[in-house]
Amino acid sequence: MVVRHRPKIAIATGDAAGIGPEISIKAALDPVVRGFATPILVSDPTLLERHAKACGLPSRFHLIDRVDGVDLTGHDLVVLDPDCPEAAGIGLGEVTAASGRASLAFARAAIKAAVAGEVDAVVAAPQNQKAIALAGIAFDGYPSFVARETGLDPHDVFLMLCFGATKIAHCTLHVSVREAVSLITPERVRRVITATDRALKQLGTAAPVIYVGGLNPHAGEGGLFGSEDLKIVKPAIDQAAAEGIRASGPYGVDTMFHKTDANAFIVMLHDQGHIAAKLQAPHATAGLAIGSPILFSSVAHGTGHDIVGKGLASPRAMIEAIARVAGVRDLPAAAR
Repeated sequence: MVVRHRPKIAIATGDAAGIGPEISIKAALDPVVRGFATPILVSDPTLLERHAKACGLPSRFHLIDRVDGVDLTGHDLVVLDPDCPEAAGIGLGEVTAASGRASLAFARAAIKAAVAGEVDAVVAAPQNQKAIALAGIAFDGYPSFVARETGLDPHDVFLMLCFGATKIAHCTLHVSVREAVSLITPERVRRVITATDRALKQLGTAAPVIYVGGLNPHAGEGGLFGSEDLKIVKPAIDQAAAEGIRASGPYGVDTMFHKTDANAFIVMLHDQGHIAAKLQAPHATAGLAIGSPILFSSVAHGTGHDIVGKGLASPRAMIEAIARVAGVRDLPAAAR
């Protein structure tokens, strides 16, 4: 494992009542993580202390109210306090509006630090959709949230699922299939290809190979099963290729994932990518929001309310997400 410097990684601890604080603390304390990055927890310190004590974890935090200009050396658990007072009273396992508001406040503060250049990347623990809905906040996943927080259109930041050496980017995400089909245009397909190529280069792949899946079964079978792949997907791929991006397709998604020389795959619909990812890596998948000016990764598993406070939650996916945005390719097996 070769690391040129130790990037600062802001860890937004996710749903305030779920396992996010536990896995965030565990990841921040992991000796392998500390060898290649400087982790900074972004959360309410009182809330973190409650989770830490329940799980038998260290709770000696070094509190900061800003990152820039602060000496972070010599401290195991650095906490950036996002100034969210109501978070202190949230109980473990609660699904409330307060937990929804707090969890997004943590993510917002981490993104703000990244936009300001105070941290090199953000990794976020999982959110609870019901808690956020109770808070009356529109939220359909981290990519659109990152887009709004960085001044972009919600549809211009895409999700890339990552596990092991596999990366799967999605052209559409949390919308109905009917709406997804209407969103898939040549321009949008070209944007997701461009965002995928740029993200892979940020992560250290100089000339990425990208395979693009079709919308219809067998990528339309030459028009027999629909014309969208011929009229929408293929022209976007050809334009990207003409611009020097090593993209090809469209391929039938049922066979595309057998290709072994891909740096990334692109799918048109949520389930085309999520089913493949969660079958192959059910507990170790991380999401990367691509297309924004910051590096933002999130953990793809749930908030684990059934095991919160028991010390049972695995930080594996969190550690792999931190390694990915830190540019570490050969994570030691002991950390996986």
